[in-house]
Amino acid sequence: MALIQARGLSKTFGSKAAVKGLSFDVVPGSVTGFLGPNGAGKSTAMRLMLGLDNGDGVTTYDGVAYRDLKQPLRHIGSVLDAKPFHPTRKAVNHLRMLASSNAIAKSRVNDVINLVGLGDVANAKPKTFSLGMGQRLGLATALLGDPGTLILDEPANGLDPQGVHWLRNMLKTLAGQGRSIFVSSHLLSEMALMADSLVVIGRGSLIASGKMSDFISTSNRNAVVIRVDNSELMTRELRARHAAVVTEPDGKLAITGMDSDAVGGLAHELGVRVFELSNREATLEEAFLDATGASEEFRASMGFGAGQPPAFGGPMAGAPRGYGGQQGYGGRPPDRGDRQDGGNR
Repeated sequence: MALIQARGLSKTFGSKAAVKGLSFDVVPGSVTGFLGPNGAGKSTAMRLMLGLDNGDGVTTYDGVAYRDLKQPLRHIGSVLDAKPFHPTRKAVNHLRMLASSNAIAKSRVNDVINLVGLGDVANAKPKTFSLGMGQRLGLATALLGDPGTLILDEPANGLDPQGVHWLRNMLKTLAGQGRSIFVSSHLLSEMALMADSLVVIGRGSLIASGKMSDFISTSNRNAVVIRVDNSELMTRELRARHAAVVTEPDGKLAITGMDSDAVGGLAHELGVRVFELSNREATLEEAFLDATGASEEFRASMGFGAGQPPAFGGPMAGAPRGYGGQQGYGGRPPDRGDRQDGGNR
């Protein structure tokens, strides 16, 4: 249950700065999402947090750097690679080896391998695992020491919809127990359901850090929407009061700079008939695109040739039984998908 404090994280590769002076906090009892376009520096930042890359800055966990922790798996669990294990060592033996090196009871191996839904394939070799099964084994490794902190880079990659749902519930449950969860993902719709707070970066620099609701509220796609019988008069009077007004294709007016009570009051004052009045709230995806559009590293175009315009006028949006029979944090893991078929679906 550690407060994570990252201060001044920086890393360059040759002349290119991958991470630049990145500082943020991750508080216990919450899921903090780590967002950014491709190439923003998320994976590099996570490696710096765990001392896996040489760079500047420091990250502490309740004031202690990762390198100074004794038996680190008991404090911090991490998954930074899709398949961080030897391909021919049995899944259960991989976990037993790590348990032994961190003085973790062997019985905990039984617990976590069932928790992630791999009980039936505990004695299989990971080289036969699909990407989703490899992710589950990585999660088992992260959870092995029952740590108070989890750092996970794209943990839902390769999971089927049931697996993504299970992962979300598990992480929210762990956070509810007071743990610090720091997780990156490109699945913004899923992050909107899972995260309490966000750290958003672009081109290696911090864009935003704080509660997700506060981040979404900054989007210029939040608006008051009204449909009236005299949109010309309403538009003129709104602009006279310094509100921004956009006429939408269906004739509705999208208004920023004035709340719905004020808009409704003005319509009444003008004697304008109101057919619809509502608040439109931006999605996390919309807020993310607003915040990171200028920081996108790789931008798609409509064609393959040089000089093509940006695509669409803007940035790319861009069970189990056996092996102990333990129940997990997020309920029973799904027993479909993530098959032992080498990833062919």
